[in-house]
Amino acid sequence: MKPQSVLMKFLGALLAIGMVALPMLVSADTATAAAAVPPPVPNKGDTAWMLVSTLLVILMTIPGLALFYGGLVRTKNMLSVLTQVFVIFCLISILWVVYGYSLAFTAGGSLNSYIGGLDRLFLKGLTVDSVVETFSKGVVIPEMAFMVFQLTFAAITTALVVGGLAERVKFSALLVFSVLWFTLSYLPMAHMVWFWGGPSAYGDPSGFLFNKGALDFAGGTVVHINAGMAALMGALVLGKRIGYPKSAMAPHSLTMTMIGACLLWVGWFGFNAGSNLEATGTAVLAMVNTVLATAAAALAWMFMEWLLKGKPSLLGAVSGAVAGLVAVTPAAGFAGPMGAIVLGAVAGVVCLWAVTGLKKAMGYDDSLDVFGVHAIGGIIGALGTGIVVNPKFGGSGVFDYATGKVGDFDMAAQLVSQAWGVGTVIIWSGVASFVLFKLIDLVIGLRVSEEAEREGLDVAEHGEKAYNP
Repeated sequence: MKPQSVLMKFLGALLAIGMVALPMLVSADTATAAAAVPPPVPNKGDTAWMLVSTLLVILMTIPGLALFYGGLVRTKNMLSVLTQVFVIFCLISILWVVYGYSLAFTAGGSLNSYIGGLDRLFLKGLTVDSVVETFSKGVVIPEMAFMVFQLTFAAITTALVVGGLAERVKFSALLVFSVLWFTLSYLPMAHMVWFWGGPSAYGDPSGFLFNKGALDFAGGTVVHINAGMAALMGALVLGKRIGYPKSAMAPHSLTMTMIGACLLWVGWFGFNAGSNLEATGTAVLAMVNTVLATAAAALAWMFMEWLLKGKPSLLGAVSGAVAGLVAVTPAAGFAGPMGAIVLGAVAGVVCLWAVTGLKKAMGYDDSLDVFGVHAIGGIIGALGTGIVVNPKFGGSGVFDYATGKVGDFDMAAQLVSQAWGVGTVIIWSGVASFVLFKLIDLVIGLRVSEEAEREGLDVAEHGEKAYNP
């Protein structure tokens, strides 16, 4: 055999071996490279922002909401409202880590559309090294930071209900209701609206309303409509306060209410901007919108009241501010600044009508107008989000995780999705709240005695006075 033929066969054999071995080597190198990629770690700036946001939402509740509500009731009931809000915050904090977080933010198997599972019961498996993904693929924050941030939402939502029952509800009955309503209304709604697999697993099973495409940046449905419906049901089951509406029941301290409203506004920056879960431009947008919608609503309410009654009032301005905060909550990270102003202005005017005209027409005694401000404002905000998110109106559009970009916007379809969210929470919270109030009334009684109500809940229920000479 010629040397050239031997050489050619040898080279051919080497080439054949190389063609077989090369893909195996490439595959091995790829696997090694993939294994070498470290898992994502939390950014210190994002973590710090989540801690600050959590503190701000706590500030909203204690003392913000407590002082806002406390100033609106009569002197003899001031301390009772402070106690109710403070103790509910403490109670829900414990329930959240025992089972609340798990039922709201873990997969629920066959019931996953409506409620989570027990994987995080008693915070099982949750360590300082546990992480959860934000709304950006590959970006994580400590799961413990996310858990405690969401704890504050659960606590303030339950405490909001106090406003509809103030000045006549038994403290013991209120605590029982808080436990049951948190379990049967708040947790399912939080799961239905906010539970999903995250950007890296966007195709995994999600909550019922998340799957419907309902947008709720920070809690228009989960927090405000949910609590507002509960307050309305409570007011209807409890009945009117003695003397309402014939006797004067003016707020005893608008100074306290003003302080509380300001603390609410400041704390709401954590509520809305913190819901972005990252310290990015969207968090800044949410903060800007939380300023503008609130200011627009306060002015709209005040000027409308001025026009109708001849004088502008502090109570009107701060009530309008809260209405604006409520309305912008679901839209905070989706609306453009001009859209937020329009949304706030509409909420200011409509909520003024709700706490005057609608309340009078329906004849209920929602003591501190939780339904008129939070439920009605939440409905305006939730439906309005489907409009102001439109890129044509300066909104962000809706990000499509499948394509990695903002998708084509269909406003009619988005409004249908938003209506699903609004309708679901109205029915769910309304039915659950009414049944719970009725059951509690039958078993232990909801309302204090007439004697106790006339004396005031501070002394009758707590043996203390908010003010002593």
